[in-house]
Order: sequence, then structure tokens, then C-alpha cells
Amino acid sequence: MNAIVVTGAHGQLGRRVVSLAAERDSDVEVHGYSSADLDITDPGAVDAVVTAGATVVNCAAYTAVDAAESDESRAMAVNADGPRNLARACGRVGARLIHISTDYVFDGTATEPYDVDAATAPKSVYGRTKLAGETAVREELPEAVIVRTAWVYDNTGKNFVTTMRRLEGERETVSVVDDQIGSPTFALDLAAGLLEIEADETVTGRTLHFTNAGQASWYDLARAVFSGIGADPERVRPCSSAEYVVPAPRPAYSVLSPNAWSAAGLGAPRPWSDALTAALARS
Repeated sequence: MNAIVVTGAHGQLGRRVVSLAAERDSDVEVHGYSSADLDITDPGAVDAVVTAGATVVNCAAYTAVDAAESDESRAMAVNADGPRNLARACGRVGARLIHISTDYVFDGTATEPYDVDAATAPKSVYGRTKLAGETAVREELPEAVIVRTAWVYDNTGKNFVTTMRRLEGERETVSVVDDQIGSPTFALDLAAGLLEIEADETVTGRTLHFTNAGQASWYDLARAVFSGIGADPERVRPCSSAEYVVPAPRPAYSVLSPNAWSAAGLGAPRPWSDALTAALARS
């Protein structure tokens, strides 16, 4: 029986991959490991859970972008050393690896969507460590699939969309930056895309981009959330990144091109506005 091994299984994406995989095919064993269950920085622990013929979906990451600025060693361990351990273990036993990366590997100065082969130039510790993870995976397992994504949210847990829902009930107005542009991505849709790769063994040795289609600012997304829950979007006020100071720099523009995804014969993601409507309906 084939198996799917999901790391970071208690995160918003990992939870979706585990649940969708279990729903999709009862003949596939699905093993989800949280960071408490599996320390991917421990090579021995990784070797113990990666089996021949399995597909490993690595959703584990150090994603605290601002905290990483003062915790680079831990971020590097989780985001680079961990993926190296997974790739090495997969190569040793003949397992597949689908590794999740991020728009933060780019500098955010582009004016059109980033293709998969665009020059990388991360500006934050988080971005640098995620890029190091990509490099480690490619070195250890050239046939791995690396999927970059951006602006991931779900209808539960802690993320931008759930934060906006909470703030709508707590504040009369909410200020949100309007000069950072990206593609909001529903975790459920991303999980489905990853499992589409898992089901197609011809998709190998590639770097791909997956986000929901279209682009928006955080301000646009916040207004869409307010509208979607029946609140007045005029209560969302625009502000600049300069007014919202955080330790780690954010990419001003991080729209990812879907061209490589389409070229791999994978299904086109739906527009971000449609995905958001679906997510809010599930809340």
C-alpha cells in the first residue's frame, strides 16, 4: 500500500493535506506528523518515518517571519537542515518529496509575476532560510518537486483572514497596508494542488508556483473579507508599509506566475476572490 507522509501536519496547510488525502483514497495510508511528533532536524527521526514508495509532503517550516530575524539558527535548522534530511532520506529509500517554499525567496521589486526561474534575492532571514531549504532539497534529491506559494490562509486558526474576522468584531475601523501586492491562497486549494502532484508521477524534478489566481493588496483582501461576512468594507482604512513597522521586510510585490504549473499539466487554480468566498462560507 502506498503511503503519504505529511510533516507539519498540525499547521493550516498540513491539516488540509492530511484530511484531503484521507478523503480522496482509502487505499492510501496517510501519516501526519506535527512538529511535536517529528523533529525534521533530527536525521534519525526522519529516517524512521520515510519508507520506500511513499510520498513525503513537507509542510513543516519555521514561519514566524518576524521572530526569525532574531532566531536565525533555529529558522535555518527547520527551513534548511530539515528539508535536507527529508530529501536525503527519500533518496536513500526511493520515496518522492514535495517540498513547500515561499514567495519570500524573491526581493519583491518586480512589476510582473515571478516565473519559477526568476532571480532569487531574499531580504529577510525567513526568505534566506527557505531559499537555503530549496537548495538543500535540489542537492540531495534532484527529482523532488518544490512548490512555492504565498499569502496562505484558512478559515480556522491564526492567519490574516481569521484575524480580519476577529478585528471586525472588536474595532470600528481597521488599518491595513495597501502597498504590498500578492495572491491570497486558500489552504484547501493549495492542499488539493499538492495532492494532484502526488497523484501524477510524471511531475518530477520541477519547481512550481501555486497560488489562487489574480492579485490583490492586503487592503483589498481585508475589504473582501469584510464584504464577505456582511460588514461594511469602508471600515477598512489603507495605510502604507512605512506606517506599519515590523522587524522583517515584506516583499512589496510577490505575485507568482502560474506558467510552470500549467506547463506541467496541472489544473488551473480558481480566482482568489472565489476561493475566499468558499472559505468564508465554511466558517
